[in-house]
Amino acid sequence: MGIEFMGSDDAPSMSGSPAILHYYRTPGLSEYKRQGLLQEVRTDIASDVESLDTEVCYNVEVTAPLTAKEEDALTYLLSETFEQQQFGSKSFLRELHASRGGKGGILEVGPRMTFCTAWSSNAVAICHSCGLTKVTRIERSRRYLFAFGKASDPTTNVQDFLQEVAPKVHDRMTECVYPFPITSFELKIKPEHWVSVDVMGKGRAALEAINKEMGLGYDEQDLDYYTRLFRDELKRNPTSIECFDLAQGNSEHSRHWFFNGKLVIDGQDMPETLFQLVKKPFKINPRFSTVAFRDNSSALRGYVHQNVHPSPDVDGKAAPYKSVTKDYDLTFTAETHNFPCGVAPFPGAETGTGGRLRDGAATGQGSLIIAGTAAYCVGALRIPGYDMEWEDSAREWSYPSNMADPFDILIEASNGASDYGNKFGEPIIQGYTRSFGLRLPDGERREWIKPIMFTGGIGQMDHRHINKGDAEKDMKIVKIGGPAYRIGMGGGAASSMVAGDNQADLDFNAVQRGDAEMENRANRVIRACVELGEANPVVSIHDQGAGGSGNVLKEITEPGGGFIDIRKMLCGDKTMSLLELWGAEYQENYALLIRPESVELFDTLCKREKAPYSVVGHITGDGIVRVWDAEDGTTPVDLPLEKVLGKMPQKVFKSDRKQSISRPLQFPADVTVMSALDRVLRLSSVGSKRFLTNKVDRSVTGLIAQQQCVGPLQLTLSDVAVVAQSHLGTTGGATAIGEQPIKGFLDCAAMGRLACAEALTNLVWAKVTAIEDVKASGNWMWAAKMEGEAANMYDAAKALSDFMIQIGMAIDGGKDSLSMAARDPIAKETVKAPGELTISVYAPCPDVNLTVMPDLKCGGDGVLLLIDLDLRGWCLGGSSLAHCYGQIGDQCPDVDAASLKNAFNAVQELIKKRLITAGHDRSDGGLITTVLEMAFGGNCGVTIALDSLPASVDFLHALFSEGPGLVFECAKANEAAVREVLQWHGMGAASVHAIGGGRNDTKVEVSVGGKVLLSDDVRQLRDIWEATSFQCELRQCNPECVAQERDGLKHRTAPPFKLTFDFHPTSDAKLTQADKIKVAIIREEGSNGDREMATAFHMAGFEAWDVTMTDISSGRVNLQDFRGVVFVGGFSYADVLDSAKGWAATILLSDKLNGEFEAFYKRNDTFSLGVCNGCQLMALLGWVPGLEKNIPRDKQPRFIHNASGRFESRWSAVRVESSTSIMLQGMEGSTLGIWVAHGEGQAYFPDPSVLTQCQRDRAIPLTYVDDQNQPTEAYPFNPNGSPQGIVGLCSPDGRHLALMPHPERCILTYQWPYAPQGWTKQHREGELWGRHVAPWIKMFQNARQWCERNA
Repeated sequence: MGIEFMGSDDAPSMSGSPAILHYYRTPGLSEYKRQGLLQEVRTDIASDVESLDTEVCYNVEVTAPLTAKEEDALTYLLSETFEQQQFGSKSFLRELHASRGGKGGILEVGPRMTFCTAWSSNAVAICHSCGLTKVTRIERSRRYLFAFGKASDPTTNVQDFLQEVAPKVHDRMTECVYPFPITSFELKIKPEHWVSVDVMGKGRAALEAINKEMGLGYDEQDLDYYTRLFRDELKRNPTSIECFDLAQGNSEHSRHWFFNGKLVIDGQDMPETLFQLVKKPFKINPRFSTVAFRDNSSALRGYVHQNVHPSPDVDGKAAPYKSVTKDYDLTFTAETHNFPCGVAPFPGAETGTGGRLRDGAATGQGSLIIAGTAAYCVGALRIPGYDMEWEDSAREWSYPSNMADPFDILIEASNGASDYGNKFGEPIIQGYTRSFGLRLPDGERREWIKPIMFTGGIGQMDHRHINKGDAEKDMKIVKIGGPAYRIGMGGGAASSMVAGDNQADLDFNAVQRGDAEMENRANRVIRACVELGEANPVVSIHDQGAGGSGNVLKEITEPGGGFIDIRKMLCGDKTMSLLELWGAEYQENYALLIRPESVELFDTLCKREKAPYSVVGHITGDGIVRVWDAEDGTTPVDLPLEKVLGKMPQKVFKSDRKQSISRPLQFPADVTVMSALDRVLRLSSVGSKRFLTNKVDRSVTGLIAQQQCVGPLQLTLSDVAVVAQSHLGTTGGATAIGEQPIKGFLDCAAMGRLACAEALTNLVWAKVTAIEDVKASGNWMWAAKMEGEAANMYDAAKALSDFMIQIGMAIDGGKDSLSMAARDPIAKETVKAPGELTISVYAPCPDVNLTVMPDLKCGGDGVLLLIDLDLRGWCLGGSSLAHCYGQIGDQCPDVDAASLKNAFNAVQELIKKRLITAGHDRSDGGLITTVLEMAFGGNCGVTIALDSLPASVDFLHALFSEGPGLVFECAKANEAAVREVLQWHGMGAASVHAIGGGRNDTKVEVSVGGKVLLSDDVRQLRDIWEATSFQCELRQCNPECVAQERDGLKHRTAPPFKLTFDFHPTSDAKLTQADKIKVAIIREEGSNGDREMATAFHMAGFEAWDVTMTDISSGRVNLQDFRGVVFVGGFSYADVLDSAKGWAATILLSDKLNGEFEAFYKRNDTFSLGVCNGCQLMALLGWVPGLEKNIPRDKQPRFIHNASGRFESRWSAVRVESSTSIMLQGMEGSTLGIWVAHGEGQAYFPDPSVLTQCQRDRAIPLTYVDDQNQPTEAYPFNPNGSPQGIVGLCSPDGRHLALMPHPERCILTYQWPYAPQGWTKQHREGELWGRHVAPWIKMFQNARQWCERNA
């Protein structure tokens, strides 16, 4: 009989503590994921595995037996509506296992019991909103039944087999194997009491002992200082909680000792600290800056503009949106989350993204989020079955057991960051990727074993809120966000160590848990406070991060001091010790100061958004932070803030310069342009980033003017990201990234200049106010305390500082991560990561429409010009080409500040005058890559002709050197005017070269010195450029979909956009009309698309109202007062029980709400629109294809998981069909671009006859089309696999419309990432495609006109 890890799954007794009920749903994996796992197990573990079956087990904790009605409600929530037979209280796998005679084995894995998962928190929130208050926790586990072939012995080592399989099916950091069914969530843990550390008796030795025991990360200087502090000054023993607190709050991660420290290099004191070097340019040029080096983000002056906000004179209630005047500054922040992503990539990146979001929101008295950036640096990828020659040696290397594989980190970390942003509602619109692992000429292995997960964010804040208020006596100390759990213990100290120095179990304790939906709720409260303007109740705000409550509450009370009643903190685990409650870094939490008279207003805002908060103390004014435990009356923390947060002794760091060994590059004698390209284009830093952009929302907010993708095929080529401040105007901000770490192996000073130069040559393609207004975040990721690295870092910082002063720009903030190394215990070597400096620049944009993208547009009528800014001339050291041949080289490029500044100003003028049509920077991959990418983007051929080079420059140096440069396309007719502008800015013939032009065919021809070295097809070369990205896609997407997109790419032409109607902005008379038609923009917990939707209706002449489900359920709002309701997009309750299921359940399972919504539906003067999550909701409610159809619930059409198996972000083409929809009348026959952003958008018809009836009823208003303008099911034209290209459904009378894509994010010209050149030309000339609005505005105007006709 086979060995099974499980015991009985019979329902437990209901007596005593809360009981666990078990429910099962099969299958637990999609078919392609099941097949993939089965094949992997056969290949890696046992070839005789015959079959794999799966199910999900819902482990439901209840406090009392459920009634029959409650059982029905829970069944609705946990089961699939059309697959009731695949849900039940008995295990499907157990029955199948028994039917096979018990052969094989069952493996079950699920979350660790130490904390409630975010999934459970949202599932329980759904249950409570539906009246299922007996449910207190639900955790989801996964079960796998493996069966073996008849020839094998089913009783042999089945348990060993399952133990080998287990690591493949669970994340060891956040999950575990369940050897038996869960019978209780209660932890048999008795909270440990804090202890007194005997410093008074044992002196420093007592601190040394607890330092080792708790993994605190104290260095020698820390031990000396804290010994003096407690023994000599405070004259008492510290508590264990205080020791832990100081380790986290004063770790390198939190206090940046190295940057503030005195550096002694080669025995000489350096005249300036690293911080002084970094801040020096800002002291010289603080122009436009409003927040710098003093808060969680930086800020510079933005613009006064009109924006659409809920009425500012209504506090915490449903309110109409109004056009209001705002004076907002632009904000920027950037940080890394490296150590957690190395240990547990997905949750590490989730919490890294969440932490950066909180940094952005916790600026001044509160700030607003717009968009994010993301980047990843990992070791050698070693993709199975995909050989990249330069990684051959890396395939033999060993890696630390506590760190994830580099390829897994790249995929899972990017999945985590993307998933968090998608659910929160922040688009990721820029980034970069690097993979590196080589042995240098001196034999040293350098690799990102400890990875970089970089995350940045651009936003805006009310200019009145740029300064935090002082901590005044009696102010309330408030925490908002999720409850405390035993997670993220010691992350500050752990992140400050070399990976491998700490005990593995302590490393695991430092990994955190993200809950984007909770972040969304807390952020909505902050936004509501900010938008109250002068009435903002927040005096000061800080985000909780490293060091947990201990760190953030000391920060928020400084310098006044505060009394903290620690038991007032919200806690999700009653077994937590006081140390854990004070030090755990549980996520989605802020600390705020609020005046006593503002607490009632704050309470109202929090209740409306269902955001938990607690008042945990008050400001005392004595400068001491005291933590009081009401349970025993003790004070485990009693620290003078001046001694632990104020001016502390400067640390000293010593380093000697290490002479590096370099060797000239040697390439094979038979190397050709094609053989070199075949390597370079596959490098992750050079090739396509499709695998990153297709899975992350790039359109939410409707404020995105430029994201990563460009051209008719939407390839990942954009150099700059641009956001608008408002839907009502065109002012905004631009941001770009620069970094060149590999060149730092040869010349760290040049690397600092090159990183800054790359940021500027990326930013230049968006019109900004002036180069002197550019500010930057500087992020340093370095093994700074290891041999020679402090000196290298100092050289880079000094060069960067001087360079920025010469340019006239400045750094205004940044972060550091200075333990970028990992121990390889097998090879017994410490592997340092390459020193990485990431420069993120940002600047104000007077008009977000003034951007130039890389895709070629002129065909044979254009000319390509190169501005060469390389100071050293055609060097290959540190280049992608060198990397791809396993080398570094001996000399890297460099750049001159004056030339760069002149070029920047020249191109800015050319953009303003609209003289250039495409532009791209020369960087990774060299000139040939730059030009090829421009051709890839334009889906056209190109000629590169380098005919005037010095004889000493061979073709490899000419084509693959990576010195800074700018390549742009202009019409031949404009070349003289372009050269005149360049000449005026000092760019003459010596630095400006004509290098070819686009073609009207698909041929690529490259010649150097008059000799043709490459003649190929752009589509073939683009396939190479896409190859590595598609390999990554295979790890995260349905292989059939990957193959369709990969194989179809070479046949792509362009979206068949067609416009059959005229459109105009809504008249001023309608916009200013006093008695407007009211439409409710309804959102639920987790929704994120409400602002752009409200703006669309506002711009169409409606009075749009901000309405939450709590407004309706409480009776504060009644739907009878509205003519229209709109269900917005997002992830209601994080979509944990299937998309929109929780939202639907709150309506369907409430007699009051269901009656109110049905009454609205049946009125003949109303209309409704559901988009994305709202579309899924309308299908579950039966509003489409119509309540009057009386379709049984198990036959009702649904929108289910995309065929690709993942979230899809696409700029898709849809055709407006002839339908009954009132909102699409007069638009029939048009094919328009539209933003897609969903994970569950595949229309599914359990009963095919319902689909047939929808076709007869003309209830299919839009279809996805291919490049031939035909409805399609082919991926990615159809991003979700819907039959017949179905985009959405409408009711028989056309009043109710449900769509998966987002027309509300496409009503403005800047929101369209691609439109035919004829349309954009008309935009520039102010004709049809102009006046700010785009074609989809007509859809919303149609709704208003219908209401006017049907009053």
